[in-house]
Amino acid sequence: MARVGSFTMFPGNTFGHLFTVTTFGESHGAALGCVVDGCPAGLALDVSMIQADLDRRRPGATRLGTKRNESDHIEILSGVYDGHTLGTPIAMILRNEDARSKDYSEIAKVFRPSHGDFSYQARYGRRDPRGGGRASARETVGRVAAGAVARALLAQLSGVEVCAWVSSVADIQASVDSENVSMATVDASEVRCPDAEAAKRMIESIEAARKEGDTLGGTLSAVARNVPAGLGAPVFGKLDAALAAALVSIPAVKGVEVGSGFAGTRQKGSEHNDPFYTDTDGNLRTRSNNSGGIQAGISNGMPILVQAAFKPVATHFKEQETVTVEGDSTRFSASGRHDPCVLPRAVPIVEAMLLLCLADAALGARLAQI
Repeated sequence: MARVGSFTMFPGNTFGHLFTVTTFGESHGAALGCVVDGCPAGLALDVSMIQADLDRRRPGATRLGTKRNESDHIEILSGVYDGHTLGTPIAMILRNEDARSKDYSEIAKVFRPSHGDFSYQARYGRRDPRGGGRASARETVGRVAAGAVARALLAQLSGVEVCAWVSSVADIQASVDSENVSMATVDASEVRCPDAEAAKRMIESIEAARKEGDTLGGTLSAVARNVPAGLGAPVFGKLDAALAAALVSIPAVKGVEVGSGFAGTRQKGSEHNDPFYTDTDGNLRTRSNNSGGIQAGISNGMPILVQAAFKPVATHFKEQETVTVEGDSTRFSASGRHDPCVLPRAVPIVEAMLLLCLADAALGARLAQI
């Protein structure tokens, strides 16, 4: 935290308390990446594990997304030796290869509706107009790389598994069993929805929006299994509060639900409560999971269930009303390469933020019991 004049400045580029990630880079800069700190020494970490998650979000990987084609090849610069973490900061970098900054020469003269152009200008007094700069979803490559490290750590600590999927696009709602959904069934679909019938309609809807020069939003759901009871902290350190902050930090996310979420408001307390019982292995369980695996801000050992709402992509190709940087009214049409719907490529991003949050909480729980 730095001080400028009489103002306290919060950079806002670092996530976590014990397991932290700082991301860096802009959409059309030379490179992007992250620094992961707090990862214990001795964790087996192969670069292919990280690359696998990055390949799932990279631009150009699906015909439903942007036509920008990046390999997103990851380079580990520090913190890993002989296939294991050293306990020191892990620095990773990905170099931009297919940026076309000229596509944004006209955009530099206007404030695009529902983008970060004006708000970044208001905050910093300057902005990088190329692809949205730091506000672009391209920034999330660093999160996904860091999330892959967290995935490896959580698997070693308690066998935690995290899987996300597209649960709706516009008004098309999928029916998915969170108990049986897997990364394999999710990735088998181009739109990353394991409900085949809903996936077909989603793809048709996204392709139609692209042809019209428009965009679509929707929701992503995620489950974290084998999460031990006791993660999180009271009051302001609640695990669900941390998850909400983590997910809302993703570009285009405007709402988060944990467990039953808003649907729970339509139930009575006698319907919504999750009764406890002891299973045949002697483990304490609940017969329902409306709480989404978290009660009083602390995990209860049941699967953690979350859902994130993504607004439609702000960059569409229809003519729009706006103002110039001088404040004059004008109209403009966007150019460049953009996703008509970010949801399929956002699946590994949601997983990454859930993994980072749980890794941070897991290390905190270990310290709390020393």
